[in-house]
Amino acid sequence: MNCLETVIFPVAGLGTRMLPATKVTPKELLPVYDTPLLQFALDEALAAGAKRIVLVSHPSKPALAEYLRPDPGLEQKLAAKGKDDLLRAVQASRLPSDVDLHIVMQTEQLGLGHAVLCGADVAGDGPVGVILPDDLMLGAPCLAEMTEAYDPATMRSLVAAQQVPAENVSRYGIFDCDESRPGATLPARRFVEKPAADAAPSRLAAVGRYILDESVFDVLRKTGRGAGGEIQLTDAIAAMGGIHAFRFSATRFDCGCRDGLVEATLAVQRARKRTHLHVAAE
Repeated sequence: MNCLETVIFPVAGLGTRMLPATKVTPKELLPVYDTPLLQFALDEALAAGAKRIVLVSHPSKPALAEYLRPDPGLEQKLAAKGKDDLLRAVQASRLPSDVDLHIVMQTEQLGLGHAVLCGADVAGDGPVGVILPDDLMLGAPCLAEMTEAYDPATMRSLVAAQQVPAENVSRYGIFDCDESRPGATLPARRFVEKPAADAAPSRLAAVGRYILDESVFDVLRKTGRGAGGEIQLTDAIAAMGGIHAFRFSATRFDCGCRDGLVEATLAVQRARKRTHLHVAAE
């Protein structure tokens, strides 16, 4: 299996779509049934072989670092009370000992491209992954699928892609590619950030997972502000060339909005119940 050494998590956003819940709780720590969004994303990164996790955070969100910090006192209390299931759940939030954690700050909200660039100094060498935790993928680990498909000899980027309704294309980066081609990986002629519906080359949109050649950092340093006055990652990917879309097999939930979080919670609840029934039957 191919491995992806570094995965960047842009988590500096203030979660305004989820207020007032995010007034004190980062959106990445909102629970989907019984598990924070961030934990799903971390598990996905580890499944892709990540050995370096880079959280691009904001000074107002210290709870993210707290979540990842071991809590021996809590673990001792759970062990003493025989609450083994809860103890295992708490211990699962630790990163493995061979995985490095770096937390860097994005003090200005200048776009996704700027957030990725904030991680440049600690990203190491080679391609980097990017996970947006509020795009929850349930099913086969999406980034691991992408890592298997990524070919550094022919690709400068590989971006998770999904069909979206025509009225929503202006919210996404949109691909221009031959969607009739078989297979999960599609080379793209263009990649356009937030086009108007009548100017969009397709309805195939970028969603929440990226593998990027390490040259993306140099390109981002030269990328001016684009749509919304922000430094757009889409613009840097387009400038690099070698663009590829990836049609993933997981089910995506937009957990940056209330309805998406509820839908994801119900899906996880159903999956948990199926698992419990299966275990009970054995």
